[in-house]
Amino acid sequence: MTGRKDKSEEIQAEAEAPRDLEAELRQAQEKADQYLDMARRLQADFDNYRKRTQRENEEYRKYACSSIVQDLLTVVDDLDRALANAGEDTVFVQGVRGVRSNLMKVLEANGLKEVPAEGRFDPDYHEALCAVDGDEDGMIAEVFQKGYTLNGKVVRYAKVKVTRKAEPQAPEQAPEAPEVEDRKE
Repeated sequence: MTGRKDKSEEIQAEAEAPRDLEAELRQAQEKADQYLDMARRLQADFDNYRKRTQRENEEYRKYACSSIVQDLLTVVDDLDRALANAGEDTVFVQGVRGVRSNLMKVLEANGLKEVPAEGRFDPDYHEALCAVDGDEDGMIAEVFQKGYTLNGKVVRYAKVKVTRKAEPQAPEQAPEAPEVEDRKE
């Protein structure tokens, strides 16, 4: 009887083997799908990291020179003041104008633009130092210092004087005088 028992166990094991193999195959396929999903996610994360790093590097290159540009703007201001006080138009004065022009061309080629300082006051580009009475609210009356942007980002606000509409004054009424009684003494 042991022979029969061994044979029936073998038949039963052979019948169960395909079921076990199918289960193992399903498990292996699920694991493979998980690994493929993880690999795809990892690749997408790396692509996002690479793109973000590239954008940050481009942003850094755009604004890396902002501190030197701000320093050079003080030189431009000094040249403007010197030219404003220059008397006659000599060869020297023309040379200084040429140097200022060349300096501005270099700065503009690197993304510097002057902030328009005419018309309406814009707090995104202008800094109001004082206000004066005028016909209309929020108009620029005078520019104390030019403002500039570097690649669209403000590196120096234009310092300006802003108008405010004068309120009409009501005629002042004299305060009522207290009644005084005539006293005869």
